[in-house]
Amino acid sequence: MEFITSSHRSGLELFRTDEKYSSLWTEIESIIWSITEAELLADFNATSAATNPKSISYSINRLLKERFLQLDWESESFIFAESEYRNTNWRLDFAKDEISVEVGFNHGGNVAWNLIKPVLASELNHVKKDVQTSAGVVITATDDLRILGGFDNAIGTFEKYVQYLKPLQQILPTPLVVVGLLPPKTFHIEHTQVGARKVGRAVMNS
Repeated sequence: MEFITSSHRSGLELFRTDEKYSSLWTEIESIIWSITEAELLADFNATSAATNPKSISYSINRLLKERFLQLDWESESFIFAESEYRNTNWRLDFAKDEISVEVGFNHGGNVAWNLIKPVLASELNHVKKDVQTSAGVVITATDDLRILGGFDNAIGTFEKYVQYLKPLQQILPTPLVVVGLLPPKTFHIEHTQVGARKVGRAVMNS
């Protein structure tokens, strides 16, 4: 998949020049680039036959997880060690060495929290830590992918994440990179009404 980026507190510059981050960032880039449109379409069509999803978000999530695990990233790791914080609210999508990763295709109301979680994993805290990184990456959909990929209009997109970075500058001291996934060029998702819900259908571009 193609993507664009936005850098917070020189995150991208650090990832490209500091040996502590550069190999990890290269892995993240290679993971995203490795997801082909043919593979994404095949996964969506296979999923559609079973569960009738509205968008390609499930397929992207599944393929990303597959790739991250292949490169030995830890999946669904808890930020804190104390038992009262070991639940899904306090969990990262992926972590490895110095970088924590969140994949955010959820509601726009979660944008700030998705940005804060990598910071919690990277900064000192009064709660005993289970993960200690020093930088973060948030992977999300651009507005174009939201439209052409069949996503719900209420999701937090790349553009909204970038908008949030400026007012949150003082409470996000960790270097971050926000990755915005671009839509496929060969197909898009159209919706049909099935009962009370909308169901996605892949349509090839002419």
